[in-house]
Amino acid sequence: MEVYEGKAKKIIPLDDGKAIMEFKDDATAFDGGKKAKFKGKGWLNAQISAHIFRVLEEKGVKTHFIGVAGDNRLIVERLDMYPLEVVVRNIVAGSLKKRLPLDEGTELREPIVELYYKDDSLHDPMINRYHARVLGISEVELKEIERIALKVNDILRKYFAERGIILVDFKLEFGKNGRGEIVLGDE
Repeated sequence: MEVYEGKAKKIIPLDDGKAIMEFKDDATAFDGGKKAKFKGKGWLNAQISAHIFRVLEEKGVKTHFIGVAGDNRLIVERLDMYPLEVVVRNIVAGSLKKRLPLDEGTELREPIVELYYKDDSLHDPMINRYHARVLGISEVELKEIERIALKVNDILRKYFAERGIILVDFKLEFGKNGRGEIVLGDE
């Protein structure tokens, strides 16, 4: 079985339909152009991810999270991942400021859901629904991904607001499990 290794984590398949998600101490920026290692970053990311997955599961969002398997490792259900990064934006910042004539920090009237094709060699370009369908993702799947992404946004906005944190934007990734369900596979 092939091990998938990305910039921030490694996925190690197991024989039983599960996998180990190992978080690295590596930090990257600008499509990997800037790299550094921070001792303990993998542990912290694993703990935060496990906590967020639990919060979402408690509110009815299906995820691939099964449990914690050590300092910087989670046990997850293996998924057939969509080649998408789904970004939900609540406030104008960063690249959105470059694309819309709105002041940085402006709260959006409603969240914006953006799709990006997950491919480092192409620098994860923004795509639209037509592009996604050409990639083999059906309109039904896209609607379900968007529905889940907006539900996650509602849950996390409230969760973080209760803790004095403003959720500006975030990225999600989705996949299909062995039962054909679309579930959250990365946050």
